[in-house]
Amino acid sequence: AGIRIPRFCDHPLLKPAGACRQCLVEVARPGRDGNLAKMPKPAASCAEAVSPGMEVYTQHTSDVALKAQHGIMEFLLINHPMDCPVCDKGGECPLQNQAMTEGRAKSRFIDVKRTYPKPIQVSSQILLDRDRCILCQRCTRFQSQIAGDRFIQLQGRGGGTPGYGVHSLNGSQIGNFDSSVLGFTESDGNAPAAVSAQYAGPFGTLGFEGGFSAGPVADSEEDATGRPFSSYFSGNIIQICPVGALTSASYRFRSRPFDLVSVPSVAEHDASGSAIRIDYRRGTILRRMAGEDAEVNEEWITDKDRFAFPWQDGIDRLKAPLVRDAASGQLIPTSWPHALSVAARGLKEANGVGVLTGGRLAMEDAYAYSKFARVVLGTNDIDFRTRPVTAEEDSFIGSTVAGSGLGVTYKDLETGGHVLTVGFEAEEECGTVFLRLRKGFLAGTVNVSVVSAYETGGTSKMGARFIPAAPGSEASLLDGLASGDPSFDGLAEGGIILVGERAADAPGALSAALRLAERTGARIAWIPRRAGDRGSIEAGALGALLPGGRPVAESTARVDTAAVWGVDSLPETPGRNTQQILDAAADGSLDGLLLAGVELADLPKGAGDAINAARFVVQLEVRGTVISDRADVVLPVAPPAEKGGSFVNWEGRIRPFGQVLTSVQRPDRTVLNELALEMGTDLGLGSLADAVTEISEFHGWDGARLKAPSVGAAATSTPAAGHAVLASWSLMLGAGSLQAFEPHLAGTARKPVAVMDAATAKAAGIGSQLTLSGPSGELTLDAVIRPMPEGVVWVPQNSVGCQISALGVRAGEQVALEVTK
Repeated sequence: AGIRIPRFCDHPLLKPAGACRQCLVEVARPGRDGNLAKMPKPAASCAEAVSPGMEVYTQHTSDVALKAQHGIMEFLLINHPMDCPVCDKGGECPLQNQAMTEGRAKSRFIDVKRTYPKPIQVSSQILLDRDRCILCQRCTRFQSQIAGDRFIQLQGRGGGTPGYGVHSLNGSQIGNFDSSVLGFTESDGNAPAAVSAQYAGPFGTLGFEGGFSAGPVADSEEDATGRPFSSYFSGNIIQICPVGALTSASYRFRSRPFDLVSVPSVAEHDASGSAIRIDYRRGTILRRMAGEDAEVNEEWITDKDRFAFPWQDGIDRLKAPLVRDAASGQLIPTSWPHALSVAARGLKEANGVGVLTGGRLAMEDAYAYSKFARVVLGTNDIDFRTRPVTAEEDSFIGSTVAGSGLGVTYKDLETGGHVLTVGFEAEEECGTVFLRLRKGFLAGTVNVSVVSAYETGGTSKMGARFIPAAPGSEASLLDGLASGDPSFDGLAEGGIILVGERAADAPGALSAALRLAERTGARIAWIPRRAGDRGSIEAGALGALLPGGRPVAESTARVDTAAVWGVDSLPETPGRNTQQILDAAADGSLDGLLLAGVELADLPKGAGDAINAARFVVQLEVRGTVISDRADVVLPVAPPAEKGGSFVNWEGRIRPFGQVLTSVQRPDRTVLNELALEMGTDLGLGSLADAVTEISEFHGWDGARLKAPSVGAAATSTPAAGHAVLASWSLMLGAGSLQAFEPHLAGTARKPVAVMDAATAKAAGIGSQLTLSGPSGELTLDAVIRPMPEGVVWVPQNSVGCQISALGVRAGEQVALEVTK
């Protein structure tokens, strides 16, 4: 009705709690006799259901409601510290604002305010000042209703704990159920035993004694600091806290909100396309907040999207072009004209050049590489994937993904009836997808089935049906689903199949997913791991595809593309993929490489030797990497915050973002445009508008596409004695380069462990620890026993202290299991 009702605990995405009582109004309802009568007390309007004949009297028409709201505000301010000038929330604080409208001009409270030791370290990233907390319970409702992680909860009742002579609960307070932090004591005054690996109950007792949790917490649920309360979404409670009780360790006391300049943007870490808001001061980004986009991420983002931004301006940031000196063999800083001249000459003289672009690029940058490869270098040897790839995946992408537009959406996931995931761990690989699936599960509008090596915490939090599958057996399992199976029947009622990029590691899995979709009528969607992957496909950064899903082998597609690019012809032979480009560089049949956004650790085995073997290597990168030390020319480019562009998320939705900071560095597309001019060709991509205009001309391809793959399931073999098949995926927080320079976030990463079933551990004689051995190294990890296929061991792919590239094997291959000595 346009009447503002003051409130604190109410949030549009959380269930009503009536906790803060600030929204009190008078309510009248018809009685049994039909006469309208007011309720004896004001009601919390956020939790009061609408009923026929109801009349509501707000503070504008009811003195009782007005007095009640003023009284609640006085109660809230009794113990609240008046430290607004130093509080991180000062200037954007609902309590501060409403105290001016619903509060008294002068406090009547003359006693000493209640205080607590502070701050509590909820995690290495989240700090809690309990004396500012107004017990609105937004944070506790978020953890139970949205994230599903028990990392913060309400302790105690009222203003104290009657009946206990010695206690330290000090009434209701928010905490993380760690008695050693909250300072609980038993009724006899003695401190309780340490419960670092247990949830604790109301009085410091263990969870199973105090009734809070079944505890203990498994090793695989601890974070890197050993604390059991890690969550990938905990930063959201900082943003929704209506006061300054919850703060970020990385932002705390660094700035006031009114000193910041805010710019809307898009997160660059995964394929979700989440809307964010970037706040900067004096040319330095200080924090990132969740943006509001009801169609995509609603109001939530992952901690990685929120906190992992310092990588864009770290100490290893490339500031000037580098060229390798022929005499000393060292990279030396030089001018842009000289660097571009050397790069142009080297690429011209090279006997073939392969282009590897990685997944960090905005669509406009990926498009520039695609056009540069065909028009300037005269080759289709370009690939954005930094992993071993197969012809099956090429066909799947060309037939099902490229040029498909906006397909399955977030809203579909929330209301899709049944969702089956294959080669995709939603919580780890695309957190926003996980939140939507969990929301649908809690609402009863979707059921989830997960085909995976073991049942993770994320699978449990979605209430998903776990379908165990050893690596390589996914195709057989999908082909075996038939009527009568709950997952098959659910898909047949208009369900959705989500296929992760890891499904390409299992021969026949992508083909089997397509066959399952055809048998059931389910829709299918592909979810890559990196933000730039889908945009790279649409831009044609693949050897077999031109922009918009146009096959290179189709003459009409080449003619159509050549017309847009203003050239007479394009190379006809489909290009090589990442592995083939590296193999060609290693054997000398291709002696030039153009690299961008590529990490050596991500590339297939032997990539380092291949790069060393190449006669001439040009790298465009934001920060110095291992590859920089091997390159002949290194050209610095701008990170996302210093350029405009767009990502394409897994839905196929274009997510544009603007430039946040002014910068002397240039986007990849601008550098490539200048490099092309140096080589005698005008790409016509001098501005972002030029790139966007050209890309828009490629929409709507209705010609032939690549043929859908039809690969049968491969036979699986039994592991040799003392060996197991390796299963793996990347955890959301790990050793990735885009998490650099954020130690607080790193502390919340999941502890790397090796997971196996009891029979596999017993056969290998494994106790609490084991050592995994491969051709090139070994890893020693704690062992965790879980129900999963026999003969399989799971370890994280790229975590701190656990990178399977050190073993010299990939997921699906065998590793030796040894008892730790």
